[in-house]
Amino acid sequence: MKAIANSELIINKDGSIYHLNLKPGDIANTIITVGDPDRVAEVSKYFDTIEFSTQKREFKTQTGTYKGKRITVISTGIGTDNIDIVFNELDALVNIDFKTRTIKENLTKLTLIRIGTSGAIQKDIAVDSFLISEKAVGFDNLLHFYNTEELLDTAFSIALKKHCKYNPNNAAPYLVHASQQLLQDFNTMHFQKGCTATNVGFYGPQGRILRLKTKDKDLNNKLESFEYQGTKITNLEMETSGIYGLAKLLGHDAISLNAILANRPLGTFSKDPNKTINQLIITTLNVIVKNT
Repeated sequence: MKAIANSELIINKDGSIYHLNLKPGDIANTIITVGDPDRVAEVSKYFDTIEFSTQKREFKTQTGTYKGKRITVISTGIGTDNIDIVFNELDALVNIDFKTRTIKENLTKLTLIRIGTSGAIQKDIAVDSFLISEKAVGFDNLLHFYNTEELLDTAFSIALKKHCKYNPNNAAPYLVHASQQLLQDFNTMHFQKGCTATNVGFYGPQGRILRLKTKDKDLNNKLESFEYQGTKITNLEMETSGIYGLAKLLGHDAISLNAILANRPLGTFSKDPNKTINQLIITTLNVIVKNT
C-alpha cells in the first residue's frame, strides 16, 4: 500500500497529528465533541479520572473515565470547516499507521457524540429542552468536496430549494442522517427528535439582522413552513451536517444532541443557559455509560 505523503498527513515532530496535537492512544473510542474549549472542563469535571489533557489552538482534549467508561471530550470550535479538521484527524489517529503512513487493514469505529447549543425555529419547541438531530440539512458546502453520491437525500434537497426559492449562488443544501444505533441508544424521555439545519454563520446565514441586511429576510419563515414527507426543520446550529456526513463516510457512528437555548419565532432565550447545558452533559454521560 502506498504511503500517504508528508504534505497530506502532517505529523508533528513529537509524533502527534498536526492540528489536534494528539498521538495514537490519546483518545478513547467514545468521543464527546463540544464547540467551546471551556466546555471541555464542564464535561470532564464529572470524570472519575483524567489521564490525558492537551490544547492547541481551539482544539482542547481531555481523556478520562466516567463510571468506568473511557471517554474523550474534545472542542471543535465553531463551523463545519473545523469539523473537517477534527473528524479527519480523529479518524487518522485510529485508522492510519503513523509509522508506515498507511491505512490499517482492520479499521476502528468511533462513537462521536456532539453536545451543543441550538435555536428552535418551530414555536412548539420549548427553550431549555433537549433535541436530538435525527437528520441534518447542510447549508455549508463541505460534503460537496467528497464523494457523497450514495449518501445524500437528493429529493429532499430539491424540494427544499424549490420551497425556499433558494439563491443559486449559495451552496446547494444537502440532507444526511444520524447513526441509527445512537438514535436508539438516546431514545429516552429526555429528548425530542428533529431535523437540524446547519448554517455557515451565526448572523446573516441564520436570519439575524443587526446592521447588515440579508438577501432573503424571509428565509427562516420559509424553513419553518417547509415539510417533506412528514419532516419539518426544527432548529439551527453550525456543525451537525458535517459531523453526520464525515462520520458516515469514514465508517463511524455520530449523534448530535442540542440544548435549545433560543426560540427564534417567539424571540425568547434561556434565562439560565449554563444550567441547561450542564443538565444535557449529565444526561449524555449517563446514557453513554448505559448503552455504549
